Amino acid sequence: MTERPAEGPFDVTEVDFGDGVERLDLGALRVTATDGIDVQVQVDENTGTIVQLTFAKGDGAVQVQPYAAPRSGGLWDTVRSEIKSSINQGGGLVEEVQGTFGTELRAQVRADGSPNLQPARFTGIEGPRWFLRAVFLGAATAPGATTAALESMVRTLVVVRGGEAMPVGAPIPLRLPAADDPDAGPESSTTLPSPFARGPEITETR
Repeated sequence: MTERPAEGPFDVTEVDFGDGVERLDLGALRVTATDGIDVQVQVDENTGTIVQLTFAKGDGAVQVQPYAAPRSGGLWDTVRSEIKSSINQGGGLVEEVQGTFGTELRAQVRADGSPNLQPARFTGIEGPRWFLRAVFLGAATAPGATTAALESMVRTLVVVRGGEAMPVGAPIPLRLPAADDPDAGPESSTTLPSPFARGPEITETR
């Protein structure tokens, strides 16, 4: 299991919610409001579940999703192998390197049937019975101010796994705040124009 960065993201048990920091409650994630970074969501209108959560800054973005993971860790090793295989089969390019959050994949991928390759960084962070996948896109795939800001945004995330039993690899549900939540903010949800129709799938691993 890769050691999680001490500067975050954090498990809910590691955070003092009386610290005065404004956080948006999205169910499985608590998101810290950050100037200059837009929080964009794509929502299933039937269930109210967020199917895609993206943080965007200029021409860079990062898509995040928390998953249930085994107590022993190691899910990122399995997922990384599946992503590499998927990218190779799709005619893309991928290499494994050491990055900000540990071992990551830097790739050139074909998106939405386009013949052109687009850059992407696949990262994975493992916590207590959870795994957070963060896919960096556009300007966030290269060193610079955009990448630094979006990486910092990921570090501020608080993961709320919950105590219920879940299959390994199952997405931990993300939901919009309740309408009467004083921290919900204006009712505005956007569908992100993304190079991925969906992120690489995580299959159940026991």
